[in-house]
Amino acid sequence: MAVNWTVWMDRLRPLTESRRGILLGGAVILGLGVVIGLIGGRAWSPASRPLPTAAPVVSSALPSAAQVAAAPHPTLVLPNDPPATETSPHTVLDSEPPPVETQMASVALPPVLPAGSPDWQKYAQPSPPTGGRPMIAVIIDDMGLDRKRSEQVLQLPGPLTISFMSYAEALNRQSEEARAHGHELMMHVPMEPMGEGIDPGPGALLNSLPPDELRRRVVDDLDRFKGYVGINNHMGSKFTAYAPGMQVVMEELHRRGLLFIDSLTTDHSVGLDLAHRAGVPTAGRNVFLDNEADAAAVQAQLARTEDMARKKGNAIAIGHPRDVTIAVLAAWLPTLEQKGFVLVPVTAVVKARMTTATAATH
Repeated sequence: MAVNWTVWMDRLRPLTESRRGILLGGAVILGLGVVIGLIGGRAWSPASRPLPTAAPVVSSALPSAAQVAAAPHPTLVLPNDPPATETSPHTVLDSEPPPVETQMASVALPPVLPAGSPDWQKYAQPSPPTGGRPMIAVIIDDMGLDRKRSEQVLQLPGPLTISFMSYAEALNRQSEEARAHGHELMMHVPMEPMGEGIDPGPGALLNSLPPDELRRRVVDDLDRFKGYVGINNHMGSKFTAYAPGMQVVMEELHRRGLLFIDSLTTDHSVGLDLAHRAGVPTAGRNVFLDNEADAAAVQAQLARTEDMARKKGNAIAIGHPRDVTIAVLAAWLPTLEQKGFVLVPVTAVVKARMTTATAATH
């Protein structure tokens, strides 16, 4: 019912002619204001608004540490290629490091898988149809530092897998250009080498770092740009043999849904084993193309890559943005189809090896 304010004010006017009337009139008006305020405020009360639907709690799909340790793992077949050079010559460990179980009291895994498709699948470049032909993936790492030669690599026929150095500049722009050329993207993460006086670069992962600082460096590296499928190690003959440090890396890769390609700069790397344990898709490289920087040596390594692909069904080769490597690849890549091979992004080889490993355990 509408309130006739004129009638109410006429009734109150005689009361206001005395002090008592003034007080009484004020009290009545104040009371009316409170009532109207309560009625009007009800519509704005937070209790009258619908509450947002709570997001579903995603429970971990990962096994416990005890289950991980007890579960069978695929047999890791290391490549026949000798350890890679971090510089020339490469320094390997003087003695076998302790096994993973000795280095780590327990395996701590991240609690939640990424929502939706993992990044290693989301950002994978489409693989050409193989038709049963052997696959070859070529990773070019150390990318992004030498901008001129990096640009020349991007002009090569693909799909190549381009691994940008984590401390390179303008990575958003460079990675977008690489993707526009149809190449798959990775992050090249610097890790501690064995050789004294060898500098792996800014923000390198070192055995001596406390866990919090190590994790901070891993996160900083992985946040440099978006749209890549995983990482491989730059140098790292010392760090990749250090299980506690590599476990920190695997935890973050698993949390982000990324893969790990072990450059295998040492025979003692625990990277492949810990990746399997942590549920991180992984594969090891088979051939380094340009430890010797001359055309004949690079051609010989490409021939070894072809031979391994024929025997095993796939092969991963790693090279660098060097003049001789770029020139030899420019001549070799167009010959692959005629030779019966398929050039694929590295994710295609990872998927194939995962399928083979799964079949071997059943």
